[in-house]
Amino acid sequence: MIQIITDVNDFINGLVWGWPALILLGFVGVLMTILTKFFQITHFGYWIRHTIGQVFRDKNVTAHTKDRTISQFQSLCTALAATVGTGNIVGVAGAIAVGGPGAIFWMWLIAFFGMMTNFSENVLGILYRRKNSEGEWCGGAMYYLRDGLGSKKHCKTLGAVLAVLFAVFCLLASFGIGNMSQVNSMVSNVNHAFNIPKIAVGIFLFFAVGLVIIGGLKRVASFTEKLVPFMVILYLIGTIIIICMNITQIPAVFVSIFKGAFAVKSAAGGIVGAGIAKAMQMGMKRGVFSNEAGLGSSVMVHSSSNVIEPVKQGMWGIFEVFADTIIVCTLTALTILSSGAVNLTTGQLTAEAEAIGSNSLMSYAFSQTFGSVGSMFIALAILLFAYSTVLGWSHYGSKAFEYLFGTKLVVVYRIIFTAIVLAGSVIEAQLAWNISDTFNGLMMIPNLIGVLVLSPLVMKCTSNYVARRIRKQTGITPMLSMFPDIQKAQEKRLKERLASLNERAAKV
Repeated sequence: MIQIITDVNDFINGLVWGWPALILLGFVGVLMTILTKFFQITHFGYWIRHTIGQVFRDKNVTAHTKDRTISQFQSLCTALAATVGTGNIVGVAGAIAVGGPGAIFWMWLIAFFGMMTNFSENVLGILYRRKNSEGEWCGGAMYYLRDGLGSKKHCKTLGAVLAVLFAVFCLLASFGIGNMSQVNSMVSNVNHAFNIPKIAVGIFLFFAVGLVIIGGLKRVASFTEKLVPFMVILYLIGTIIIICMNITQIPAVFVSIFKGAFAVKSAAGGIVGAGIAKAMQMGMKRGVFSNEAGLGSSVMVHSSSNVIEPVKQGMWGIFEVFADTIIVCTLTALTILSSGAVNLTTGQLTAEAEAIGSNSLMSYAFSQTFGSVGSMFIALAILLFAYSTVLGWSHYGSKAFEYLFGTKLVVVYRIIFTAIVLAGSVIEAQLAWNISDTFNGLMMIPNLIGVLVLSPLVMKCTSNYVARRIRKQTGITPMLSMFPDIQKAQEKRLKERLASLNERAAKV
């Protein structure tokens, strides 16, 4: 049975992660970057100030809500909880092991354009979100596929079908990328570092996950806003210490990344074209696995935010990709490449690193500096990272389940999701990762079709925001929702919000 599953998955994986899908992914990112006039660069200072910078200046960004919505900071932390996971450690290591150091360059490139893909997804998510029977915002690719793409001439059926397909793929992906692969990494690393039986770790995680997700989004968001900043800062401190101790290797590391990206290596290194292709494919696949830009996943939690402006939540999406890939993944890569685990001349793993496997490269790097304590630290880091990812993805899967089966049955999904944690603790590691890759790709395709078709709307909404909020032009009606009743209610909220800000500024 396992062999049949493996063979079927390998066939589907080859289709969804072939060059046509990767080209579509890159094309959408490039298109949205051009249509928004390189927003991630031209307004870099603005979106930094109005996302993470505003956490320290505006209590409305972090204040807990009394209704079923969550704060903007909670939506970011829950999204980061789902993205800052084993992809940042094991995924980066795997990309280097298979694609060489050059894979990191392509990971950077796909993240740069992916910022605007994620931005666009979140803008569309806010524009097309609605509230369910419990007063909780519901948004995501299934909604802008059904109500956005479906509103185009002769596209009603297409939009509805793609919406259902996305929801089904997302539901299945939540069991793969959001559960089995994460749990598998957790139990393997804890078993390796502390010699605790895998099934014992699996049982512990079964209860640890269930106790949080059964409480729904509010409990997940409340937990992740405390866990995510702590775990990211602690991990980054560890990587920075190692990089500083190996600082003399950093120039050679960057040379190996750029040479490897274009297969500038000796003849013994293999065929140049094949080297470039492998580096590109692994960098792009692992980049998407890490930051999820293009999958349409994180928009489901971003849409639950109490934000008013679609572009404002879009900027949180930009920061999400920036923090996940440009910061965390880069520091992971520099740590591995400067530790001696990779021959920087050939781009190949050293014999010692090859022996321990790609999943343990970060443990190797940390143990080179901190000894056995370093290996234990990485095991705990992966435990926290992967645990937070499981929590974040439990929300994505619940929203897909809700779209397909209704709000009242969501508790059934949460019970199933928790039970699958045990399966993830015993499944073969490589199969878990391959299944995750496949469902990622299956989610990506209908989502990107929706973003591509609705790209003019994203451009219009962005221009509207830039004119009103950045250039301070007056007399322009804000674009807040595609539904008249929600647009009217949000306009009222926006006026009250701006009046409050003006009153506060006057007092200062």
